[in-house]
Order: sequence, then structure tokens, then C-alpha cells
Amino acid sequence: MITKKITSLEVAKLAGVSQSAVSRVFTPGASVANKTKEKVRSAATKLGYRPNILARSLITGKSKIIGLVVAHLDNYFYPEALELLSNALQKKGYHVLVFMATKTAGNIDDIVDEILDYQVDGIILASVAMSSNLASRCAAAGVHVILFNRTQDDNRLSTVTSDNLLGGGKVAKFLIAGGHKRIAYIAGWEGASTQRDREDGFVDELKQQGRSLYAREVGNYIQDDARQAARKMFTNDEIPDAVFVASDDMAFAVMDVIRYELGLKIPEQVSVVGYDDVPIASWPAYDLTTVRQPANRMVAETVSIILESIEDPDTKPRRIQIDGPLIMRGSTRISNNASMEN
Repeated sequence: MITKKITSLEVAKLAGVSQSAVSRVFTPGASVANKTKEKVRSAATKLGYRPNILARSLITGKSKIIGLVVAHLDNYFYPEALELLSNALQKKGYHVLVFMATKTAGNIDDIVDEILDYQVDGIILASVAMSSNLASRCAAAGVHVILFNRTQDDNRLSTVTSDNLLGGGKVAKFLIAGGHKRIAYIAGWEGASTQRDREDGFVDELKQQGRSLYAREVGNYIQDDARQAARKMFTNDEIPDAVFVASDDMAFAVMDVIRYELGLKIPEQVSVVGYDDVPIASWPAYDLTTVRQPANRMVAETVSIILESIEDPDTKPRRIQIDGPLIMRGSTRISNNASMEN
């Protein structure tokens, strides 16, 4: 048996209000008196009415849907950022479609191509990049794209990141100030702008202070790869006395290898610094010194840019870099001159 589809007009009659009032009640952000809202919601529940969002989008030209693509949910930073982004957009009356991706541009292009079929108002790519061809298609479709925690050389795309260059430089200054002589680095995935900028900032500051990188391995932002990188790095005759790891997620794996496989002491024999300041970094088991990614501020900027671009299609893309502090904890030796002012 096919159930009759309830219309907004029937809800309006039962609630004793106008049809436009019903529409306003089910339009996120619309101004409606509480009494009217209660009457309409009650009538809608009794009748089993649900608004047709797709039909409304045809009338308004806005779907109120944001496509969100993320590739690294195994990295503790991204689940938190994803929750913050989703909550912030929902408070503004937008629905979020989440898509999972791999690191490769071809995969991202396929996913974004699918997202465009949903007539989204905007797209946020979290730690992934897109091809120039697809960026052109999005621009032609009037869909604004924002890269979250990633940059690429395309002036049609807005980007929001922490200041990775500055963050890497802070770590180098801090380790040198702590008296470390053999300073090493474990890189993330080398195709990522975050990895490139963190390493560039780190190595440039070492050079400015007359130092060079003592050892380097690649962890690809994957814990298993980071463990293998640590094994290679710390089984030589003269091991590093400090290592900067390009993410907290990898740093936890590196610390486990250093302590439990190789029997070395942190920070007495090796200081370890990460990047992100995910919640686990403050746990006593790791007590990790790290550069904090200002997730709340990054999310606020991202939401502000995408909503502004939806309201005004002529909004020019912006590139935002937000400074984050170095959080000092027990995984590093700290000199008497070290300070929390970074």
C-alpha cells in the first residue's frame, strides 16, 4: 500500500498558519516565532510530513549541502577537525556530505566529480589536493573549493592551514636551545604541502643557526612506516639526540620503538617533538612536546570563507595561515632559557 505524500499546505491547515510559515519553520536560520514553530512541528509530526529539500533547492538555487572530502581519519587530528567542521556548518543550516579519499589526485577527481552531481554549494577538501582540470570545472559550475590543512599552486582555490613553515622553524630553534647536537627529522608523505612546509621551515632554521640535518627518514604519515623509519634511524652507532616527527600520529609510533624496542630513554637519550597537538599527546604515556594546530581557528576561517563565497560568488579566494604555539612537555629536554612564548 502506497502512503499518500503529505504536503506543506496540509500542515499549514492543521497548524492554523500560512504555508509560507511552514516553509520558514523548515528553513534553517529563518526567523520564526517559537509559538508558530511549535504548532507547525506538532502538526508535521501528526501528519508524518517531511520537507522536500531537493525541491526547495530547485526553487532557491541553493542545495544547502557542503561536500567534505577527507583522506586521513587514521590521523587523530582529522576526526576532531571533521567534527568541528560538521558542527559549525550544521549550525549555519548546512548539511554535510562526507566522502573518503586516498592521497592520489585521480581518486580525488573521481570523488569531486561525484560530489558535483549532488549540486553542492561548496566543497572542502581536508588534507587532499585536486587536479587543475577539476578546479576549472568547479569554477565553471560556480562551486567554491577550499583546501583545509593543505595548499597547492592554484589561485582559484582558497586554503586554510596552520603556519607550517613557522612551526617547523620553532621546533628547530627549540631543539638547538635545548643543547641538542644531532638533530634528525622523520618526514610525512612527501606529496603533501604540510610535509614540505614543515621540513622546509625546520631545515632552514637549522641552516640559519649553522646546523645541518643529522639524519632523515620518511614515515609517510603512516604509523607502520614511521616505526620502520625509527628502526633505521636509531640502530646506527651514533644515534640522533633529538628527532622532529612531522605528525603526532607518527611520533607516537616512533616513541614506542625508541622506548620499547630499542630500550632508549626519552628524553634523557632522545628528545622527540611532534606536530598537531592531538588529545593523546598530553596523555602521561606520551607527554609529547608538539606544535599545536589551531583547529578551532582553522575551522572558523574555513566556514567563514565558504559561506561568504556562497553568498557572494565574486568573492576572491583567500590563503590563510594561522600560527600555532609550541607546546612543551616531557618528551624533550628543555634548557633553562626555553620559554613557552612562541
